[in-house]
Amino acid sequence: MDPHPRGSQAPVRRFAGRAAALAALALLLAACGKPAPVEEPVRAVKLLTVGEGRLASGHEYAGEVRARVESRLGFRVAGKIVRRAVEPGQRVAAGALLAQLDARDYQLAADAGRAQVQAATTQRDLAAADLKRFEALREQGFISGAEIERRGAQLQAAQATLDQARAQLASQGNQAAYTHLVADAAGVVTGVEAEVGQVVAAGTPVVRIAQDGPRDAVFAVPEDRVAAMPIGLPMDVRRWAGGEALAGSVREVAASADPVTRTYAVKVALAGEAPPLGATVYVAPRAGGAQGVPVIKLPTSALRQEGAGSAVWVYDAASGTVRSQPVQVAMADGNDAVIAAGLAPGMQVVASGVHVLTSGQKVTIYKPKSAEAGAGITSSAINGIAIQATPALAPGAAASR
Repeated sequence: MDPHPRGSQAPVRRFAGRAAALAALALLLAACGKPAPVEEPVRAVKLLTVGEGRLASGHEYAGEVRARVESRLGFRVAGKIVRRAVEPGQRVAAGALLAQLDARDYQLAADAGRAQVQAATTQRDLAAADLKRFEALREQGFISGAEIERRGAQLQAAQATLDQARAQLASQGNQAAYTHLVADAAGVVTGVEAEVGQVVAAGTPVVRIAQDGPRDAVFAVPEDRVAAMPIGLPMDVRRWAGGEALAGSVREVAASADPVTRTYAVKVALAGEAPPLGATVYVAPRAGGAQGVPVIKLPTSALRQEGAGSAVWVYDAASGTVRSQPVQVAMADGNDAVIAAGLAPGMQVVASGVHVLTSGQKVTIYKPKSAEAGAGITSSAINGIAIQATPALAPGAAASR
C-alpha cells in the first residue's frame, strides 16, 4: 500500500511550480532593469599656462634676382636672319651687333631710290634752265608774263619731286640699316628667341637683354599678405648661397594676381652690390614694426574641433575638472597655432590627449620624473598684426611639444 497517496502530493507540486514562476519573474525583472552607471576614469593630463610673449620672427619668401630693366629686342623690318652674333649669358656693350637680316632687298630698294633722286634732279635742273631762258625772252618782249608763270610752276613741281625722291631714299637707307640689330644699352644677354634661317616679322623678339643698373628681388605673395607689403617697406634680403645680408625696400606690387598661381608679384629694390642675375634669395620684412607686440601661441596638440570652430580644454584648479573653451585660430606656424581670441594669460589648458576628455571630467596633473624648466617662444605675424604665445609650465607640469 502506497504510503503517500496521490491526493497528498498535489499541494507540494503546486507550491514548487509557484516558486519556480516567482524565480523566473525575478530574473526577468532583473534583466529589464538599467545597469549601474560606470564612473569615468580620472585621467592625468599635461597642462600649459598661457602667457604673453614677443614676436621673434616673421614671414620669409623665396625670390629671384632680376634686372630692373629687361628688354626684348627685335628687328624693325621683316626678313630672314642670316647671322646671330651673341650667346645667352654674354655681356654686350651699347651699340654692339646682336643679329643681322638678309639686306639685299633693302639695298636694291635704296639703289632705286638713289636713281629716282638723280632723275628728279635732272628734271629740276631742266626746269630751272627753261625758266632762265624764258625770263631773258620776256625782257626782250617776245613772250608774255603768263608763260613765265607757267615755267616757274614747272620748276616748283620739279623741286617738289626731287624733295620727295630724297625723302624716299633716306627711308630706304634706314630700312637697310634696320637689318642690323644692335644693343640699346650695355647689359647681359638673358635669352635668344630666334635662330639663323628663321624668317621674322617686324617687331618679333629675337634677343632679351638685362640692362646694367639696379637689380630687384622678385617674389610672390598670397592675397592675404598683399596689404602687408606697402611701397617703401624695408626688407632684409638673404643670399641662398650665403654671405652678408642685403638691405632693400618694396618698390612695386602687382596690381592684379597671376592668372595661374593667383599670387601677387612683389619687387624689392636692392641696395649695394646685388647677387648675379637669377640667383635665389630669401626676403623678409625687416625686424621692427609688428615685432614686439604681445602674442599668444599654443601647440596644435592642444586644439580640437568643436562644431565649426576650434576649442581647448581649460583646467579648473578649484574643482579639478576641465571645461571646453572655444578659441579663434589665426594661423599655423610650424607645430604651433596662433590664437587670435578666446584665451587670456594665466589660463591653464590641456596640452595633449584632448580627444579623450569630456566636459566636467575630473583630471589630475601629470607629474613626470623630471619637469622641464620651460618652453620656447615662437613667433609669427598675421596681416601686419603680431599674435604669439609663450607656453609656460604650470607648477609641477611639463609641456608636451
